Amino acid sequence: MMMGLSVEGLGVNWGTQATHQLKPDMVVQMMKENGIQKVKLFDADSATMSALSGSGIEVMVAIPNIQLSDMVDYDRAMQWVRKNVTSYSFNGGVNIKYVAVGNEPFLKSYNNSFLNVTLPALQNIQNALNEAGLSSVKATVPLNADVYESPESNPVPSAGIFRPDLSDLMTQIVQFLHKNNAPFTVNIYPFLSLYGNDNFPFDYAFFDGPVNPINDNGILYTNVFDANFDTLVSSLKSVGFGDMPILVGEVGWPTDGDKNANLGNALRFYNGLLPRLASNKGTPLRPGYIEVYLFGLIDEDAKSIAPGNFERHWGIFRYDGKPKFQLDLSGNKGQNNVLMGAQNVYYLDPKWCMFNPEAQNLSALADNINYACTYADCTALGYGSSCNNLDANGNASYAFNMYYQVQNQNDLACNFEGLAMITTQNISTPTCNFIIQINPSYSSSLRPSLVGLFFVTISIIVFL
Repeated sequence: MMMGLSVEGLGVNWGTQATHQLKPDMVVQMMKENGIQKVKLFDADSATMSALSGSGIEVMVAIPNIQLSDMVDYDRAMQWVRKNVTSYSFNGGVNIKYVAVGNEPFLKSYNNSFLNVTLPALQNIQNALNEAGLSSVKATVPLNADVYESPESNPVPSAGIFRPDLSDLMTQIVQFLHKNNAPFTVNIYPFLSLYGNDNFPFDYAFFDGPVNPINDNGILYTNVFDANFDTLVSSLKSVGFGDMPILVGEVGWPTDGDKNANLGNALRFYNGLLPRLASNKGTPLRPGYIEVYLFGLIDEDAKSIAPGNFERHWGIFRYDGKPKFQLDLSGNKGQNNVLMGAQNVYYLDPKWCMFNPEAQNLSALADNINYACTYADCTALGYGSSCNNLDANGNASYAFNMYYQVQNQNDLACNFEGLAMITTQNISTPTCNFIIQINPSYSSSLRPSLVGLFFVTISIIVFL
């Protein structure tokens, strides 16, 4: 059995929106053991950066969208660069290659909130890097694939253009990236082509299915990844930069939270994507090596689920660093490589919170379940998800246990007006895992919601 190999230059996204996080040095070690050579972050957290120091892993640090308006001030941009790039740029420090200026700032759901600040922020950060003697570090803007499109009258990749409402701005961004030899960064999600669109041809989201290919002037497209990527190539060409380097900042498949988000589909997707990347086949309009960051590394139970319940389930590793499946990151079929999980993970005690079968106050059950799911992750209970087959009592137990674990198994967090009880018997089912959370003494945990714990305490006082 071989371990520790990955597609050449393969990167991963390391998000940290979780109530209980593995220690950064454990995550860095896990990446190294799996041969992961690049990582894309969503901030520049000092603990994360310290853990990456000396690792040799190539890093893309990030400026969150909420800070973009600050970066319009050049002095603030210089301060950010000094603190988050220069201070780590020494022999044996952090190998910073890119700075991500925002994350998908032009999403329609943001209602143009970042439309006027993204380009000035990009310019100021790159200029500050150049002034600091760090011109080899490139600023880029990870963008959603909805910034470009093909017209309805000619829906093929070769007709790709930037979205008309963004065309002028995108042209300016591309010109600035080109001037500084920086790549265009795009996030491509075949899963989202399926999500909420039952008319989308299912197999077209993967790389191995029998599909009716799209014929684009003799070029046949058999999967949406290639078609999407080449639509961007054509869009860049339409503004005069058809040879601009493209970096795929995010691509992946979630494993829960939707009828199409499961382990089988995720494994099918990766088992198609990774060999493609390893072969350096590229796409019809851009043959050769493609720089890619998988999304993501570890599940994040505190992410917003506004886009969908699947948002908390993108990791190739579970919340505790255990591999979700046997995945060969090398992309070389037949070599029997496997993912290596996090080592020396400590858990809370083997205790769970479950529905009390002798409970009397059943009229309060729905409100208490809703409360638990407001402060904990119940997305696995949704339609088509892994715990969707539980009965009513099972649903209550799942919700109560998730809240109990988030609150670090505090006894007060397993009452719910007498509807819950603590058990030492594992109440998981063959398809639904009732978790035990990571011990916060051995992790980088967020503090549990004091408001949530206070509410439960008040409920106990009032209703008992």
